[in-house]
Amino acid sequence: MTDERIPFDAVLLLSFGGPEGPEDVRPFLENVTRGRGVPAERLDEVAEHYHNFGGVSPINALNRDIIGRLRAELDRGGLDLPIYFGNRNWHPMVEETVERMTTDGVRRALVFATSAYGGYSACRQYDEDILRARTAVGDAAPELVKLRQFFDHPLFVAAFADGVRRAFAELPVAQRERARLVFTAHSVPESADASAGPPALGGHLYSRQVFEASRLVAAELGIDEYDVVWQSRSGPPQVPWLEPDIVDHLDTLYTSGAQAVVVCPIGFVSDHLEVIWDLDNEARQRAEELGMGFARAAAPGTDNRFAELIVELIRELTDGAPVRRMSELPAEGCTVNGAWCATDCCAPARRPARQTPVTVDA
Repeated sequence: MTDERIPFDAVLLLSFGGPEGPEDVRPFLENVTRGRGVPAERLDEVAEHYHNFGGVSPINALNRDIIGRLRAELDRGGLDLPIYFGNRNWHPMVEETVERMTTDGVRRALVFATSAYGGYSACRQYDEDILRARTAVGDAAPELVKLRQFFDHPLFVAAFADGVRRAFAELPVAQRERARLVFTAHSVPESADASAGPPALGGHLYSRQVFEASRLVAAELGIDEYDVVWQSRSGPPQVPWLEPDIVDHLDTLYTSGAQAVVVCPIGFVSDHLEVIWDLDNEARQRAEELGMGFARAAAPGTDNRFAELIVELIRELTDGAPVRRMSELPAEGCTVNGAWCATDCCAPARRPARQTPVTVDA
């Protein structure tokens, strides 16, 4: 066991990964879906999303931007911590990164996973990534301490609120007063959501946190009426996922008389492929077909406050800084070496037969 007196000597940004050229697309998708038996034709369908953008996902570039901002913020705060970058599904792979950290002499590192929420896909799967990488490297691997969930951090809420304000400003003046605010996050199977969270609280940690983050942003804006919907589902029709879907919800809003919609991707930290494809393309196209105004708020990753948020999470562990939160919901996820948090709140649900989800970027 690592001596608790050993200081943290590095930061690892851990993310999902994405292709950076046409030749990467199919191998990347095979990594994402390994062991799930996803049909080849489904992979071909998802691959077209990437080929519409030259075979390049923006996620790695966006993460490098976060790293650059984080470097500046660490330097400003006098924190001499090198930053490493590793992914689950594409280069730089986390196993390779942890091996490099080991070679560099890193002994105890903090891990920032690019997800604000709990649940299996949003939290525990990153613990599995850490455990897998340390196992691949062996006994010499550094201790890896993952930072907590941050869905209700004041800086997260403030950055999203400002993004929504800018989105409202993009609409014609005549539409702003009657535009509906809609928050959206990645859908997951209902069974996975039901199993996420401390059993004493009844599960549904992921969806409850998404609803809470949405409430906090709306309150910051002084908006009382809004909707929370879902996007990017990929399982077969017979498997229930969180609903309603964003595109279906636009039809509902149109029927109720809405003239415009402002969409806030509350479930995402960056404007990666699932945001620009599902929202900027599919949802926007449907709104245009209905004659509705459409504007989308930016995700907070390129806001300097996001780097400030990461540094605050780091200082909670390095300096005992106060934990800044705006809700009473659980915000677990602070784990050591991939050994899941004490409440065991993000266990994977049993996957139904023939369930074949394909996540694009996360």
